[in-house]
Amino acid sequence: MKRNELLKHLRLNGCYLKREGRAHSLWTNPNTGRIEAVPRHQEISDKLAIKICRSLSIPDIK
Repeated sequence: MKRNELLKHLRLNGCYLKREGRAHSLWTNPNTGRIEAVPRHQEISDKLAIKICRSLSIPDIK
């Protein structure tokens, strides 16, 4: 899946960018306080996208 699709899904579910790193971006869910690293690759595997969503306690991306 494209990284932009995942980031759009994160934003729509209330998550926001906490800070940019060199290889990862840190996203947080303000409702739960959880933080998750999102790689800065153009393509992100579907399994990793699901893991990121579950870690941030938001619905899985379709």
